[in-house]
Amino acid sequence: MEHVCVFAGSSRGNSREFADAARTLGQVIAKSNIGVVYGGSKTGLMGEVANAVLEQGGEVTGVMPIGLFDGEIVHTNLTRLIEVHDMHERKAMMGNLSDAYVALPGGYGTFEELFEVISWGQLGIHNKPIGILNVADYFTPFLKMIQHAEVSGFVHSSHRDLIVSDSNPESLLQKLEAYERPQFARKWDAK
Repeated sequence: MEHVCVFAGSSRGNSREFADAARTLGQVIAKSNIGVVYGGSKTGLMGEVANAVLEQGGEVTGVMPIGLFDGEIVHTNLTRLIEVHDMHERKAMMGNLSDAYVALPGGYGTFEELFEVISWGQLGIHNKPIGILNVADYFTPFLKMIQHAEVSGFVHSSHRDLIVSDSNPESLLQKLEAYERPQFARKWDAK
């Protein structure tokens, strides 16, 4: 694994635990000689991860649509900043540059990015590991919702292992590095 794509909030949230975990994740990634690809903002958890990687001498690539430059506040000290035209191009570029995905706490944008890579993994569009850093049980309701979808017959049990989750950044990274794509049953029900 050479590069990991990090999805994270452009806000810090209301618990110091979130920022601490973001910084720890960045440090662990940098010490593992893995580069980070992310949305390019210097604010929120996005900025915490980027700064922690950079402080360790690691590589950080930001990808940002030109129209978001004012709102998200571009990080100007990155290893590389790639300017794109829109969010679709941003997500495609981030995926193309990455070998794995990690989601930190965030809002609608983080959820949307996470669901997209899970869906694409389910469909076989990519075979990359998808990790969730479950800081302070932030993603526990999300994981329970997926479990509920499985019990309700909308997510096949063989697709459960698309997502790797851990509350510890170092353990999560180890799980991503050891990830083997599960064998999936057919997604579509023939009934």
